[in-house]
Amino acid sequence: MANHDLPPFLQALLRPDVYPHAVSAVKLVQTHISFVLLAGNFVYKIKKPVDFGFLDFTSLAKRQHFCREELRLNRRLCPDLYMETLTINEKNGVYSFNGPGEVIEHCLKMRRMPEDRMMVNVIGAGRLQKGHLADIVNILAPFYERADGGPDIRSFGASEAVAVNVLENFTQTEEFIGCPALNRGQFTAISSYAKKFLARTGLFQQRIAAGRIRDCHGDLYSANICLADTIYVYDCIEFNERFRYCDVASDVAFLAMDLDFHGLEEFSAYFINEFIKKSNDPGLVAMLNFYKCYRAYVRGKIGLFTAHAPEVDADTKTNSLGQAQKYFQLAERYAGES
Repeated sequence: MANHDLPPFLQALLRPDVYPHAVSAVKLVQTHISFVLLAGNFVYKIKKPVDFGFLDFTSLAKRQHFCREELRLNRRLCPDLYMETLTINEKNGVYSFNGPGEVIEHCLKMRRMPEDRMMVNVIGAGRLQKGHLADIVNILAPFYERADGGPDIRSFGASEAVAVNVLENFTQTEEFIGCPALNRGQFTAISSYAKKFLARTGLFQQRIAAGRIRDCHGDLYSANICLADTIYVYDCIEFNERFRYCDVASDVAFLAMDLDFHGLEEFSAYFINEFIKKSNDPGLVAMLNFYKCYRAYVRGKIGLFTAHAPEVDADTKTNSLGQAQKYFQLAERYAGES
């Protein structure tokens, strides 16, 4: 999407002089659900007015609510990173944060992290160390231990509840079968494996009985981790509780899958082994491949959604399709390893 195709308020927010702090240039990053503005030492995140079924940001009130939820939930792991929610106001064609005039949008303000220390960039530079993963385990294990795991949340660990999330992915991607990223054979192999595993209801009940269903992060992979002097595990799922209320195995499987995706299988195994030791959760192993497959397929689905969003540019479309293809290939590999 060219700048002139953006909503007027976003065009205004690309100007450095709009901000109440020093900004030399503003960089816009888009996902399928957000506009993210990198401005000086801060980040401003705005939700797109989209409805994908599993999330609904179509009204201003909903976007306000989920901005507040994002702030609340992410402060569990990053209290000093997530600062505040702001309104974006317009009066006489002038846009401002918490300013005069009509509230036309809501956003979340965060401290900006060093981009070269983002885990995905550390991986890309070949600088990831096992010590980084040990540090992440030392953050995650106590986080899950203190996370809410009450009766309402435990119910999301049952195979029937997990099936809602898993099978939804196949429904939402069936129309894309035959595109360069996903073929019929892959779709059939992955969906058949998932359905077969979901029928093993006793395994899911064992995880519930062991107290492993918690209010988790929900989106735990390298794009949402910063390996700065303080390690930040940020950007948890705020828009749908059923993606966050899950087996701890599902959460850590996401990062393990992500390491596999980057060709770091040894690091992936190390991370899981360290987590099992720290959390005393040997039962996680039985669920790991299933949840890795699920997470890889979700990432493939998001790549498809991003590639087919009308507002993304040609490069984003091409890159997103390429990423989706790799994720679906990985999901197929997990399905074949069962």
